Amino acid sequence: MSGLEKVTGTASRLLAPNPGPMTLDGTNTWVLREPGGDRLVIVDPGPIENGHVEDVAALGPIELIVVTHGHFDHCESAPRLHELSGAPVVARDPALCIDAEPLTEATGRTAVAGLEWLTVLTPGHSSDSVSLLLEADRALLTGDTVLGRGTAVVAHPDGRLGPYLDSLQRLRDLAAAEVDVLLPGHGPVVDRPLEVLDYYLAHRQERLEQVRAALAAGDEDADAVVERVYVDVDRSLWPYAKSSVLAQLDYLREAQP
Repeated sequence: MSGLEKVTGTASRLLAPNPGPMTLDGTNTWVLREPGGDRLVIVDPGPIENGHVEDVAALGPIELIVVTHGHFDHCESAPRLHELSGAPVVARDPALCIDAEPLTEATGRTAVAGLEWLTVLTPGHSSDSVSLLLEADRALLTGDTVLGRGTAVVAHPDGRLGPYLDSLQRLRDLAAAEVDVLLPGHGPVVDRPLEVLDYYLAHRQERLEQVRAALAAGDEDADAVVERVYVDVDRSLWPYAKSSVLAQLDYLREAQP
């Protein structure tokens, strides 16, 4: 199908037609297929928009639909794709699952359609975020925990900074040993995973220091902090920056003795 881009031995990308400030070029729907096989696993079927779900359904027989987290630009079309394909839908959030049990710490390795991956719970961007390690490809599907360009928002109040920092460190440890490429939910493929994860961790610490300084300077609410800390960011993105600031403020309050 036109638009389907092969990225690793088992993973191809079909870009959803929903570009925007937070979705970048659009949602990356990941299509997993065993080399030489015809059965598919679909990760993040994306939004119901401009025939995208029909394009995904037309790729071939689908064995499983996996949702990395419950934001609509990743999962909105999952029920419709289930109707079209009959494939179960699995996610961390039980409310998103169809004919499947939710993902947990105990899920571990999954084998479907000749493919195998390790599920890693990576809360922070959202409470239900997961990542998938394709060990044979040394590739990590990150959802919105790590993007292909820029940095991710901690989607307060469901998203929380403490778990997000822990998740970034968990992925950084995996990348050091087992990962050559990150396959994000938005943006280009990341072929320098350690460098990007180190940047994400450093960036979060830098922002925390800036928020601390803003509070010390007398800023009393999230809007004031955003105006000071994100002065170099386009104002159209300030509502999203405020979400991360609220998560940072919660984190700092929780850290106080």
